[in-house]
Amino acid sequence: MPAVLSARDIGVSVGGRRLLEGIELDLQRGEMLVLVGPNGAGKSTLLSVLAGDRIPDRGVVELDGRPLAGHRIEDRARRRSVLTQSNEVSFPFRAVDVIRMGRAPWRRRPEADRDDEAVRLAVAAGEVGPYADRPVTSLSGGERARVAFSRSHAQGCEIALLDEPTASLDIRHQHRVLAHTRARVANGGAAIVVLHDLALAAAYADRIALLESGRLIAVGPPAEVLKPDLLTRVYRHPIHVVTGPTGALVVVADASADLSDPFQERTA
Repeated sequence: MPAVLSARDIGVSVGGRRLLEGIELDLQRGEMLVLVGPNGAGKSTLLSVLAGDRIPDRGVVELDGRPLAGHRIEDRARRRSVLTQSNEVSFPFRAVDVIRMGRAPWRRRPEADRDDEAVRLAVAAGEVGPYADRPVTSLSGGERARVAFSRSHAQGCEIALLDEPTASLDIRHQHRVLAHTRARVANGGAAIVVLHDLALAAAYADRIALLESGRLIAVGPPAEVLKPDLLTRVYRHPIHVVTGPTGALVVVADASADLSDPFQERTA
């Protein structure tokens, strides 16, 4: 099956520092691909390149088998939604109006007839209803994150690109965001999600892509990528992987590790 989104030999450098090098990656329809790696590994940079928000120094991104640059901006907005880490709204729009902004790519098209229904479902997906009429500037960080997810959800694209969508959320809403994303994937969509929580990655990903210093170190099903020795080396901290009571992988950082020990220097 041809990939819906592909990275071909992607390289990005800034000020002589390599952010990405030789990235080769495919996203298939019906797949949830999770990007993981330590801070500065290049996850957000790669997502911005895949979204078309950042032009790589080398390589090409393909959407539906054609170079992304060959797609009109409005066509991209109807094909993939993008949720970035920063979702600040400076003006006191109502939360529901911010969510409705996700429907902008469909304006003056037949799909606009679904706007009200799409917004209603998005409000429910993010559990935004209790504060839908409040100014978004009055909301907590977690509430704003749920509004941002709902806006992305309302856009109704087959491909979702989400950068740390669970970062500000409590446990319930972390799982709701990822479960709703999985449901869309199961219905023929596709998603790339940046996560820091390796246990969430293990629970929801079809495949995991592990980055280190701008390079892809491993790509595959969670059981193939989440290996204790590999994670310990990449994250420079002792990490254990066990099978939980439900059969899912559980990734646990060793809280008893002696931080004064030269472990990190030895494995850097």
